[in-house]
Amino acid sequence: PPLINTDDDNPHMGHYRLQLKLSRVLIFIVFLAVTIKMGTSYANPQPQATNPEGAKNNDLGKLEKLKKKEAALSRLLAEVRMEKLDVLRNQPLRIGVIGFGRFGQFIAKTFSKYGEIYVTSRSDYTDIAQSMGMTYVPLSDPASFLDKELDVIILAVSIVSFEDTVRALVPHLKVKIAMDKARFGTSVGPLIVDVLSVKEHPRKIMLDLLPQECDVLCTHPMFGPDSGKDGWTGLNFVYERTRINQVILDPNDHHSFHQLSRAESIIGEEDNETFLDKLGHAHNLHEGNEGFAEGMDRMERFLSIWEEEGCKMVPLSCKDHDSYGANSQFITHLMGRILGQQGLEATPIDTKGFQSVLKLIGSTTADSFDLFYGLYKYNSNSLDTILKLRTAMDDVVLKLHEMDDKDKNQPPRWRDRATMVNWVEGFTKNHQSDEQKVLL
Repeated sequence: PPLINTDDDNPHMGHYRLQLKLSRVLIFIVFLAVTIKMGTSYANPQPQATNPEGAKNNDLGKLEKLKKKEAALSRLLAEVRMEKLDVLRNQPLRIGVIGFGRFGQFIAKTFSKYGEIYVTSRSDYTDIAQSMGMTYVPLSDPASFLDKELDVIILAVSIVSFEDTVRALVPHLKVKIAMDKARFGTSVGPLIVDVLSVKEHPRKIMLDLLPQECDVLCTHPMFGPDSGKDGWTGLNFVYERTRINQVILDPNDHHSFHQLSRAESIIGEEDNETFLDKLGHAHNLHEGNEGFAEGMDRMERFLSIWEEEGCKMVPLSCKDHDSYGANSQFITHLMGRILGQQGLEATPIDTKGFQSVLKLIGSTTADSFDLFYGLYKYNSNSLDTILKLRTAMDDVVLKLHEMDDKDKNQPPRWRDRATMVNWVEGFTKNHQSDEQKVLL
């Protein structure tokens, strides 16, 4: 028999039941929609032309009945979501945020609707924290910060300072965990969450340095104070459940209860409560002790905050995230920085396309150069993106030169043809060595 109570009254399982119930309802809605569509084609196998009156009679009232079913399912879905929200409010998380700069304040403001928030940072943000209904603790006093009995600690610091922040935090975490074990007989640490724009780098640091008693969740909100100023609805939130109860999960096993990101439960079957670790071994919520169930419940409650705010939940391994990120986020910042170096400004005859270029420059250069540097340094795919961009630019210029050679007309007087020819010839001779220099 399971070692923990699996009834709905168990607070550690209640959130699971609600999430799984919600998933099954959503799956059933999709299944019903497909059934309706198929039913319109196959419900009457006889050709319609042979008995048009009979077909009409069969469809009488059918649409009204389906609409009633649809309305009933919508009401059920709304009830489940309200019930889930009640769970979040009845079991509020105590969340700590390390790094209370612009982004830290941005996410903490929303978190305050779902729990108690404690913040710490190098600068004194006492007044700002109090105005937002939060408690500020000086970064120089980590023991007091951890004494707040935090369920979750979010590391909202820059990429370049992330490792130093974790190293400074670890000794105090170990002391707190040891003291709790001596006092209460438990050694459960807080859930540690990163929100960096690269993922493999923080994942490795947290797994290598944090105490085993700390669960680990790697996340990347694909938005910030500017893009998320009007709410988080529809904005991507990427996450990887990394470690729970000292078990490192398989990053490719995107087991999720969120928004049908994966259909893990089929209507009428038992709840799927099994997760794979990185070695491919299955772990059940009820195995050995309550630690895994409690850890998963805490992680799900934290993830549900983002879901309740309307985020599009995207379960993704840290490796895949960085691969995609180099070809989306990094190249966006790279192009914005390159175009920004040209000093482009608005003109009275701007096209929509050029306005988009200026908007790109503004949004990318508004972020610190440390962020841009971190995207480059701590994503192993970034250099390849730079080389591909350079090759693409050279290819475009060479095509212009080829077309110019085919043009028998006199070149425009404003252009020094010799300058372009010399540039192309120089590029042809030195292209390989230049690429090697970039690699070095």
